[in-house]
Amino acid sequence: MTSIKETIENGRTVLGIELGSTRIKAVLVDESHKPIASGDYEWENRLENGFWTYSLEDIWTGLRRSYLNLAADVLEKYGVQLKKIGAIGFSAMMHGYMAFDKGGQLLVPFRTWRNSTTGQAAETLTELFSYNIPQRWSIAHLYQAILNGEEHVKDITYITTLAGYIHWKLTGSKVIGIGDASGMFPIDPETKNYHPVMMRQFNELIADKNYPWQLQDILPEVLLAGENAGTLTEEGAAILDESGLLEAGIPLCGPEGDAGTGMAATNSVAQRTGNVSAGTSVFAMVVLERELKKVYPEIDMVTTPDGSLVGMVHANNCTSDLNAWVGLFKEFAESFGMDVDMNKLFGTLYNKAMEGDTDCGGLLSYGYLSGENITGIDDGRPLFVRSPKSRFNLANFMRSHLYTSLGALKIGMDILLKEENVAIDTIFGHGGLFKTKGVGQQILADAINTPVSVMETAGEGGPWGMALLASYMLYKEEGESLQDYLANKVFGENKGSELKPSEEGVDGFEVFINRYKQGIAIEQAASDYLI
Repeated sequence: MTSIKETIENGRTVLGIELGSTRIKAVLVDESHKPIASGDYEWENRLENGFWTYSLEDIWTGLRRSYLNLAADVLEKYGVQLKKIGAIGFSAMMHGYMAFDKGGQLLVPFRTWRNSTTGQAAETLTELFSYNIPQRWSIAHLYQAILNGEEHVKDITYITTLAGYIHWKLTGSKVIGIGDASGMFPIDPETKNYHPVMMRQFNELIADKNYPWQLQDILPEVLLAGENAGTLTEEGAAILDESGLLEAGIPLCGPEGDAGTGMAATNSVAQRTGNVSAGTSVFAMVVLERELKKVYPEIDMVTTPDGSLVGMVHANNCTSDLNAWVGLFKEFAESFGMDVDMNKLFGTLYNKAMEGDTDCGGLLSYGYLSGENITGIDDGRPLFVRSPKSRFNLANFMRSHLYTSLGALKIGMDILLKEENVAIDTIFGHGGLFKTKGVGQQILADAINTPVSVMETAGEGGPWGMALLASYMLYKEEGESLQDYLANKVFGENKGSELKPSEEGVDGFEVFINRYKQGIAIEQAASDYLI
């Protein structure tokens, strides 16, 4: 306790803060990369004027509250005020669209990754570049705004991601980590910067608009893991810590996306490794040994925080509908006067699912609260379907919702594993789906027919991964790679607990996914006819 107190007082801690889709979390680590304090704040996006968004007030209130709760945790545990920090890193949901004018004012409300409103732009750019441009990418949002004739486009001087925005306002530096940048615009794996040929193609595509900017002028500068990305200004310190105790001058690493922090948090930045982050959305990141042979709309090509090529399968929907059903069971129990512990309820229902048939007994569900690009659904409708012949019981019901949370992901992963024959030695799982020991982990292993490991530290997730990236910037030795730093100085012999796929589970999931694909027409009809 005395040692940790001295570490805090002497400013030898490192702070990672991540703005996730439902929670903003801050994690403080010591020199051995161990989390010693944390603070969080729950928030939720809202659908306004056809766009999923968070207001600027939401962003700054949430950021301050998470830091305030962290500082309170430090004071309660160690009896010391948090004033000095060795390094800080910010991360957030990737992609989306934040466009600013010359005065630094947001031109239109923040458009998040969750929006499926850029289909025309994504399709045109994918064809132009011969490179998959998903709807959620920043460049797709920008080009769709151009196609829509939106008035604000001519006034743009800067576009960035949520993490890039936070970093800019607290440091004055318009920079971004390469992993987050790779979700804005394609990256050239050789130069580890925005792809120059595609940049030129885009500028030529919009030349007749006569905008007063070129694309390269309005994008943030790309940084690799380990590079210094500026320092916390006096104004930035006051914004982050309303108490006024936090000192300015703290070095920051490049802001990263939640995909990059997930890779850091699971030690999966090396080739043939990967991770699956499963929460509100779900995405798999597989570090590739080579470029894919074809362009697939289901596969994003992004990078690790140090610039290695990654195949990313991103599904917009994962556990939101599943969580809603658990909430319904809570309401049912409370109607009988029961005091319900949510952790116990989740654990009970998740474990009950493992008693069900491996093919879910003929049940089918779609947890689509929003559109799903992988399956071509523009506007989601959560849906549960069964036939008179289905084996309808609680175990199969819960199992079907766990399966469907990974349904769209499996479709994309099957392309990597079965069509491109991508080799994976290790997959790490992290996020809310894996909190109940052995359930989500086993279902994922069966879904992708690959061993899945979960680490105890994975519960800290992205903000801890962001703290690791900031620690790497602060403590790395000359020439030390991120891969070596994580393997030797952070994880050591910690390989996590592994579960292998079961033959019955793999076969059962294959039956389910075929039913899932055939039923997409039902989901589409629900979207078409259920207002």
